[in-house]
Amino acid sequence: MLARIYNALWYPALPFALVVAGGRDQRNRRERLGRAIAGKSGLADEIRIWVHAASVGEVEAVRPVVQGLIREIPRIAITVTTMTNAGRETARRRLAGISACQLAPLDCPSAVRGFIARVRPQLLLIAETELWPNFFFESARAGSRIVIINGRLSERSLARYRMIHSLIEPALAKADLILAQSPADADRFISLGAPSARVFVTGNTKFEPGGAAGSELRPALRDFAAGQPILVAGSTAPGEERMVLNAWRNLADRFGGLALVIAPRHLDRVTEIEDELRAAGVPWVRASSLAELTPARSGQNVLLLDTMGELRVLYSRATVAFVGGSMTPSRGGQNLAEPAAWGVPVLFGPHYENQRMVGEALNEGGGGRVVVDAAQLESTVAEWLADDALRLAVGDRARRVLEQLAGAAAATLQHLKSLLRFPPG
Repeated sequence: MLARIYNALWYPALPFALVVAGGRDQRNRRERLGRAIAGKSGLADEIRIWVHAASVGEVEAVRPVVQGLIREIPRIAITVTTMTNAGRETARRRLAGISACQLAPLDCPSAVRGFIARVRPQLLLIAETELWPNFFFESARAGSRIVIINGRLSERSLARYRMIHSLIEPALAKADLILAQSPADADRFISLGAPSARVFVTGNTKFEPGGAAGSELRPALRDFAAGQPILVAGSTAPGEERMVLNAWRNLADRFGGLALVIAPRHLDRVTEIEDELRAAGVPWVRASSLAELTPARSGQNVLLLDTMGELRVLYSRATVAFVGGSMTPSRGGQNLAEPAAWGVPVLFGPHYENQRMVGEALNEGGGGRVVVDAAQLESTVAEWLADDALRLAVGDRARRVLEQLAGAAAATLQHLKSLLRFPPG
């Protein structure tokens, strides 16, 4: 009954959903309606896979799996969908060898059916917590196998899904496999009604060794980062910029030349952060301006990262990193693995529910530390800046933690291969 009500409500809601999810861009609207863009392949015997990842972080997390599939399976066609424009652009840039990439169809039955009819996937891979019911129902109806990879459910997400349990349970029953990040995540999926025999713990593919490699800073950012210690505040949320800024101003007085990079999680907040910097009397430069304004001429040592896709590599030049979205309960934390992979000491707030596995591993392994306010952030950064040997040791432990968590991509690929009959190579 709930599924019928859910689907019936989609039709009057569809025009409003298109405005919110597609905006005024005609191409975005077409993609949201399930009108798939043409892929590069069309061989009769190809393996067709639909990979759905919400946004930038999820795209990066599934990258080792996608690369492994392309490397190991002949005649494969992978179509990637995302919920955000930023995720779509990241997929285009980072997932070499895929056949097509577009915004995901809205979960309206007709949109999902139209998308599936065009792509004809034999396997649907859903990343993390993207539990859109019609993705499951319509894919199963079309004969596709369904796998949740990097499966993650926080206690907060579990509570929300329990409110629509009678809709989510039959959707999860359509999944052939649920590959969870941790035993706790596996238990939460089972408590939602997932068949326990189909749930396995494989870890998080974000933690694959070598994930930090393969990209270089553009020259302007490289010049900014040259020859100075840098505190990188990545994926920050409202309120965190002020906290970091207050800590940095005191630290800059003690450690001359300390630079600060602020990288908001959402770029539509750049103007808001500029107002914060202006009110604090702190000069800054936008990363997008560095192409024509060199750091030497700008005279600034505060960089506002207002560009997409550069934070991950900029962490490589960080002396210390603070990862945001973690100071209040509403966010659940952002990607702690990115700075750790570069051997950078990692600081983060107490609310890292969405990053529980790596956060606890960094805490226990001595590669990172939780801070609760600006004072604690300042004192910890000062401790590490004052002792190079200690800071380097903490960074090395952070990298080792990531190495110990690795192996999820290989385990995930092994499960996926068991579901498909591959054509001869």
